[in-house]
Amino acid sequence: MPALVNLALGVPAIIPLYLTYWLLTEYLPMDCRDIRDMARPDGQNCNFHTLDHAGPAMFALALTGALLLMLVVMIDVLRPRTRPDDGPGRWLAAAALIPVPFATLLYLAQA
Repeated sequence: MPALVNLALGVPAIIPLYLTYWLLTEYLPMDCRDIRDMARPDGQNCNFHTLDHAGPAMFALALTGALLLMLVVMIDVLRPRTRPDDGPGRWLAAAALIPVPFATLLYLAQA
């Protein structure tokens, strides 16, 4: 049961995981961090759209990441503690399955 629940948690986790992936692959490799940096002659790897969307993406990542973390704590830690026959150990071990739906979609998108 913990594996199925954590796989189901992985579906809404696609949003913060994709935002993290986008920030790591699109925003961080850029040479500029501000619109004024685009005018520099040595700024080769500057994309206005990526720079423009970075702020809202970081805000959305913070918001959805906090919501996901709250769900994981509620489902994998607090809920199993209310049951005397089930501890949070099995549930936390199954939490490693949360990124599986995102990894599957990422693999299918790149194939």
